[in-house]
Amino acid sequence: MLNATFSVPPEKGLSLLLLGAHCDDIEIGCGGTLLKMIEDYKIDRIMWVVFSSNEVRKKEAVTSAEQFLTSVSNVDVQVFDYTDGYLPSVWSTLKDEFEAIKERITPDFIFTHYRHDWHQDHRLINELTWNTFRNHLIFEYEIPKYDGDLGKPNFFVPLTEQYIEQKKKIIVESFQSQSDKQWFDETLLTSIMRIRGVECASASKHAEAFYNRKMVL
Repeated sequence: MLNATFSVPPEKGLSLLLLGAHCDDIEIGCGGTLLKMIEDYKIDRIMWVVFSSNEVRKKEAVTSAEQFLTSVSNVDVQVFDYTDGYLPSVWSTLKDEFEAIKERITPDFIFTHYRHDWHQDHRLINELTWNTFRNHLIFEYEIPKYDGDLGKPNFFVPLTEQYIEQKKKIIVESFQSQSDKQWFDETLLTSIMRIRGVECASASKHAEAFYNRKMVL
């Protein structure tokens, strides 16, 4: 299988937009890939947006984002306080938020939720991503959870032990409010990456996987 690489204009680096419905979604879905891209490519700007939070979760999300983005100088982290589980009820307001985001960044890459995710908040963020950014390279990440809605991704990013351990460490240490949840442990984070590593024959045995609907060669 051929490996894909992305050219970066010499006059500037890549611009990334990361979108998550909840405070740990971005980290779980694409944290390892983000760490790898920051090391492999020149990054000009990263905008990190979370839509649902509360006072405690917002502090955790900001702490986590800062650790993932520590080596990037131009960073914009925004955490809204919309209510978890109720995002579809504020569709028009969120659409305005997306339009405002579009005015602030022209991303080379967008990471967002998987379109067939069974969580209503996740699906809405995906819908608004594609509704707002219609001519961009979009990768949809997956969140393992109770619903059992994992699909068959078509884009894989093999990850070395370095990125795997760094991702797990930041997530576990940052999101202490989730420590009593039955799903929240390093085993889950590693297991999904191990499965995706098998599917792409990763030499490191691990990978993150994404759903890419449209890509131009």
